[in-house]
Amino acid sequence: MAFRTIIDEVHEELARHGHPDARPMHGFVFQAIGPHGTTAAELGRTLGVSKQAAGKTIANLEELGYVSIGQDPHDARRKLVRLTHRGYDLLALSAREFDKARARRATALGPERLRALDEDLRRITPDDFFRLDFPGWFGSAS
Repeated sequence: MAFRTIIDEVHEELARHGHPDARPMHGFVFQAIGPHGTTAAELGRTLGVSKQAAGKTIANLEELGYVSIGQDPHDARRKLVRLTHRGYDLLALSAREFDKARARRATALGPERLRALDEDLRRITPDDFFRLDFPGWFGSAS
């Protein structure tokens, strides 16, 4: 619930700064696209969804202006999905707002207490816990 509260705060700020359609799942998708782009099939494999579901997500993000689709310069048969300036702006703004939300927690708990909490959570979380293969965790991938 604490994590969800932070995510909700971040998304309220994102909406205020011109990203009302941003969803938590978009961050996973943007990370999977990466700085060099990807294809729908590769995105689907990375996220653990079908190529069709990845295609639907890509179409939605393209409509919102977060990604563009173009030819792969190394293989004309492949369509490459890349983040747009708006997509990179959302990532940067998300990081800043997350840091602000975290700073508010540090103020409320004190920096030492927050550091101890982070360490405790790392200690009880498996090393391989973070995976991009659970889109249902945040709801729809679109």
